[in-house]
Amino acid sequence: MTEEKVKILLCEDDENLGMLLREYLNTKGYYVALQPDGEAGFKTFQSEKFDLCVLDVMMPKKDGFTLAVDIRATHSEVPIIFLTAKSMKEDILQGFKIGADDYLSKPFSMEELLYRIESILRRITGKKTKEIVSYQLGEFLFDTQKQVLVRGNEVSKLTTKESELLSLLASNTNEILERNYALKTIWVDDNYFNARSMDVYITKLRKLLAADPNVAIINIHGKGYKLIAPNLSR
Repeated sequence: MTEEKVKILLCEDDENLGMLLREYLNTKGYYVALQPDGEAGFKTFQSEKFDLCVLDVMMPKKDGFTLAVDIRATHSEVPIIFLTAKSMKEDILQGFKIGADDYLSKPFSMEELLYRIESILRRITGKKTKEIVSYQLGEFLFDTQKQVLVRGNEVSKLTTKESELLSLLASNTNEILERNYALKTIWVDDNYFNARSMDVYITKLRKLLAADPNVAIINIHGKGYKLIAPNLSR
């Protein structure tokens, strides 16, 4: 039985950009319905069930903000990402007041959009690291309930924040953990002080994992972190 694809409604009046985004997301395993304006987008939204909407703000017939209001009136939970050439603070605030989950200013990379989509989907699908009791990370056994990192006879007790952060990293082993996602998941707010606090915990975890040269936490510039480990088991 094949897994049903995540369905995305993409509304973008720039034909070339719309087709490029659709093709890119298709190659990543998503089903994408592309519409060139807000009216056509809303008709499509009413006719199908979508898991996420990506809406350009400046569109003919019905702009992205108006479309989002209509979507929210019929489906209050579907995540919405706005795309816009505007970078004015007022426009960004308006988008979040309407209920945007995220906001991307043009120009942006397709990879950045993908990371934002994946981050939102991880959050709404309720993929909770607490459901997994332990991870095998190279020579280390990480017990999430006891909050300990074990290597042979060596046992390192972790703080709650350290354990939560390592759980997020371990649940995304060999994949990028987006920095803002980690901050909002563990610290709720991604402000400067919480960001510096997370950096301290990352440094501490790196020192603990350094005993196994096959395990490491690396920085992914402009995106977040990646926990490199030879395997992951439960």
